[in-house]
Amino acid sequence: MSSPPTRVRFSQAWRDARDLLRQHRSRLLVGFALMLVNRAAGFVLPAAPKFVIDDAIGRHRPELLPLIALALGVATVIQAGSSFVLSQLLGVAAQRAITDMRKRVMAHVTRLPVRYFDSTQTGVLISRVMTDAEGVRNLVGTGLVQLASSVVTAVVALIWLFAISWQLTLLNLVFLAIFGAGMTIAFGTLRPLFRERGKINAEVTGRLGETLGGVRVVKAYTAERREQLVFARGAHRLLRNIARTMTGVSAIGAVAGVIAGGIGILMILVGGPAILDGRMTLGTFGTYVALTGMLAAPLIQLASIGTQMSEAFAGLDRIREVLGTPTERDGQGSGALDVLHGDLAFEHVSFGYTAGEPVLKDVSFTATAGTTTALVGSSGSGKSTLISLVMAFNQPQSGRILVDGRDLASLRLEDYRARLGIVLQENFLFDGTIAENLAFSRPNATAREIRAVAHIAHCDEFADRFPQGFDTVVGERGIRLSGGQRQRIAIARAILADPRILILDEATSSLDSDSEQMIQDGLRRLRHGRTTFVIAHRLSTIRSADQILVLEGGEIVERGTHDELFAKGGRYRQLHDKQYQIEFDRFINPGEDFTPEPPGREPAVTGTPTPEAL
Repeated sequence: MSSPPTRVRFSQAWRDARDLLRQHRSRLLVGFALMLVNRAAGFVLPAAPKFVIDDAIGRHRPELLPLIALALGVATVIQAGSSFVLSQLLGVAAQRAITDMRKRVMAHVTRLPVRYFDSTQTGVLISRVMTDAEGVRNLVGTGLVQLASSVVTAVVALIWLFAISWQLTLLNLVFLAIFGAGMTIAFGTLRPLFRERGKINAEVTGRLGETLGGVRVVKAYTAERREQLVFARGAHRLLRNIARTMTGVSAIGAVAGVIAGGIGILMILVGGPAILDGRMTLGTFGTYVALTGMLAAPLIQLASIGTQMSEAFAGLDRIREVLGTPTERDGQGSGALDVLHGDLAFEHVSFGYTAGEPVLKDVSFTATAGTTTALVGSSGSGKSTLISLVMAFNQPQSGRILVDGRDLASLRLEDYRARLGIVLQENFLFDGTIAENLAFSRPNATAREIRAVAHIAHCDEFADRFPQGFDTVVGERGIRLSGGQRQRIAIARAILADPRILILDEATSSLDSDSEQMIQDGLRRLRHGRTTFVIAHRLSTIRSADQILVLEGGEIVERGTHDELFAKGGRYRQLHDKQYQIEFDRFINPGEDFTPEPPGREPAVTGTPTPEAL
C-alpha cells in the first residue's frame, strides 16, 4: 500500500496540531500574553542608545541618565520574570500534552487487532508511544510561543526600522527575502528526513528489543557478532540520516550568518554616510543597529524553531498512521452481554489471513454450554485459527459465530472477553510478583482467593519454597521460573477468572509427567460446568471430551467421542496409533532420540491398541 501524499499527511498533521492547541488554549493564551509583555520589555534596550547619546549626552541633560537606567532595570526584571513564568507555564502544558498524547496512542494501540501485532515490531510501537509524542512539546510548549515571539519581534523591529530609514530597510529586506526563500526550500527537504529518522529509529529500537528479549537464543547460537552487525547497520542508517539533517540545519545557520553579515555591511556603507551628512544622528544609528539585531536574531532563531516544528509534524505524521489503523472494535457490535451461558456455534465459517487459500473452510459445529470440545489434527490444520475466532481475535470472512444464539459480531467485545479464560501453550507472565500474576485476571481478588486457586493448580508447592513466597518477583516474562511453574500460574490465573468459556491450548505442554498428573484434577475442576475448548497433542488428555473435532486442511473431517472415532478407524485412529507407537518406542528405548515419521507416512504398528490404553 502506497503512503499518502506529503500534502495530505501535512494537512492531517496540521489538524492534529490544531486539536492539541485547542485543548491547551487557556495556557497558551496566558503564554502569549506573557510573551507580549516580555517582548515589550525587550524593546527598551534598543531604544536606550538614542536617549543616552542624543538626549542625555548630546543635549547635556545628565538628569536623564538615572531615569534611563531605572527604565532599563525595570525592563530587565520584567523580561526575566516573564521568561521564567513563561517557561514554567508552557513547560507544564507541554508535558501534560505529551502525557495526553501517549495515553491516547497507547489506548488505541491496545485496541488494535492481534494481526497488527503479528506484523509490527514491538519496538516500533514503543517508539510511536514514547518518542514521537515528544514532538508535541514543540507545538504546545515553548517552541510555538518562541515562534510567535520571533514573528512579533521581527514585525515590530521591521516597522521601527522603516520609520528610521525606509531606504536602508528596503535594501535589508532583499537579503531577508533570500533568507526566507532558502528556509522554505530547506524545511521542505528536512521534513521528510525527520519522518524517515523516526521510522529508522523505530526499526533499530525494535530489533534491539528483540535481541535483548531473545538474548539466550543469541548466546546459545553464538550470534552475538551477527546481532552486533545488524544493530550497527541500523545505527549507521540512523547516523546518515542525522548527518543529512544536520547538514541542512547547519546550511540554514550558515546562510543566516551570511545574511546578517550582509546587513551589517549595508549599515556601514549606507548608515555611515547618513550620519556624516546629518541625515541620521549617532543615537538613532545605534538604535537602528540594535533593532537590526532584534530583526536578524529572531529570523536566525526561526531556523532552529522551524527544525523543531518540522520534527514535531513528522512525529504527528507517524502517530497519525497508528491512530488511523482500524481497531478490532471498528465494525464490532455494541450489544450488551449481561449473562453468558456458554452455548457456542459455528455456522459455515470460513477464514483466511490473506487473499489466498482460506485457513478454515465452511466449518460448522455446536458446543453446548458446559461441554468440552477437543480439537485435534496435524500442524497447520487450523486448530489455533479456530481458537482465535472463538476468542474474537479475528472475525469470520463468511459465516457467523453464535454465542447463546446471538451473533458474536453484534456483541460488545469487553463483555464477551470478560467471560473468557485462556491457558496458552506459551503463557506470558509480567515482571511482577507471583501473586500479581495470579491476580492479573481479577485484580480485585483477595489474598485468600489467590491462595485457593494457587492450591488447585499446585502453585503453592513451589511458591512457598521461595524466601518471599507469593511476593517473589518472577522476572521479565517469568524467566526466573521453570516452564512448568509458569504454566501452573497461567492455569491458576484462568481458574481465578471464573470464566464461562475456557480455552486450553496445549495447557500441559510445558509440564513433565508428574506435574501434569498433579494438575489434571485442577483442570477437571476448572472445566466443570464451563464450555471448554481443548487443543492437545497428547490424545490421552482429551479422552473425556464430549466431542472431538478432527481438522485437516481447514475442514472438519471427523467428529464424535473418543470411543466413536477410535472404532471408526479413520483419521483420528491414525493419529492415535502414530502417537501410541511414538510413546511405546520411547518407553522401550528411553535413551534413544526418537524421530517421528515425516507427515504423510504412518509408522508400522504391530498390534492394535485398545481404547483403554489411552
